[in-house]
Amino acid sequence: MTRRRVLLAGALLLGAFLLYRWKPVNRRVAWRMDLVRTYLRGVLYPADTMPTPRPVPLAASPTPTFTPAPPSPTSVLATAVPTPLPSPSPTPLPQNVTLPSPDWEPQDWNNCGPASLSMYLRFYGWDGDQFDISRLLKPAREDRNVNPEELVYYVRTRAGWLNALFRVGGDLETLKRLLAAGYPVMVEEAFYFEEPYWPKDDLWAAHYLLLTGYDDSAQTFTGQDSFYGADRTISYAELIEKWHPFNNLFLVVYPPDSEAQIQTALGDLWNMDTARQTALQRAQQETQETPQDAFAWFNLGSNLVYFERYDEAATAYDEARRIGLPQRMLRYQFGPFLAYFHSGRTEDLLALTTYALQRTPNSEEALLWHGWGLYRQGKTTQAIAHFRA
Repeated sequence: MTRRRVLLAGALLLGAFLLYRWKPVNRRVAWRMDLVRTYLRGVLYPADTMPTPRPVPLAASPTPTFTPAPPSPTSVLATAVPTPLPSPSPTPLPQNVTLPSPDWEPQDWNNCGPASLSMYLRFYGWDGDQFDISRLLKPAREDRNVNPEELVYYVRTRAGWLNALFRVGGDLETLKRLLAAGYPVMVEEAFYFEEPYWPKDDLWAAHYLLLTGYDDSAQTFTGQDSFYGADRTISYAELIEKWHPFNNLFLVVYPPDSEAQIQTALGDLWNMDTARQTALQRAQQETQETPQDAFAWFNLGSNLVYFERYDEAATAYDEARRIGLPQRMLRYQFGPFLAYFHSGRTEDLLALTTYALQRTPNSEEALLWHGWGLYRQGKTTQAIAHFRA
């Protein structure tokens, strides 16, 4: 009798395992299992606040200054521009613009980037969906972030009749010029969960949003939101506030034969280095005008990292950490890892990557830079384990 019970229990467990692995069931159950794991991890590793910076023997100035340097290619995705471009035409923009809304697609779990890009590509006649994109960019459904570089890569390699770029340092006028020229725009913005995922969860996260129109009289944009729904209305003030933590990053997809129009709409922001200079100078001004704005200091650090000014960047990130950053900040932006590694502040690097992995244990970027921190300490075996994770 006992043997029969053991066999029956084994058969039930095997059946449950196979049922869980069946895609229709897994798609409905996996996220609930992840919720449980995430909550338990939050109990084991309380989120509280991000680790504060360690004392630095020779502290850098808390308000690093910026001297523009000659542009140099710093990204494989940058488009070389040999001569300065003309500023955007002073022709007044229309009071309102409404582009055709692509078929709305509700995002899967952790999938706002692929879902938003899917809607964007449909605007140009693409017939795929978010899963075509996520299979390449985030084959693990638990992967919680897709970087803008990855979205651009997908367009350039899988939608070859289109081109794409992303820039930081955008503003409302740039978004409106692109929309008025007939091009939707994706932005990365802050987002707040409706329910906590762990004790003392601050609910803050990142989200991609596809803009397809604006109305100056109402001071609103129209967005295709993979979480909230189609034709969502977003006020200018709300977008400014939620866009700020991400350095005013925007992404544009366009046919290659429309490049001249995109250049005109972007003006100086067409050149990646100039866009970064613009974003850096804006962030520096914001740190002076609102010195308790942690996002301004963080943006300053990220723009300094782009120009490989790592010591100054680390100082800016120090200030952002002292003021206080959201618990999930390092799930989406990784400039501090580079700044602390290249400025020789390995203890800060390891403290931040440890915290990031407690929040997001499958973060490729945190695993990579934690590995480099361990390697620098001579812990080669542990470093390799993180590189392979």
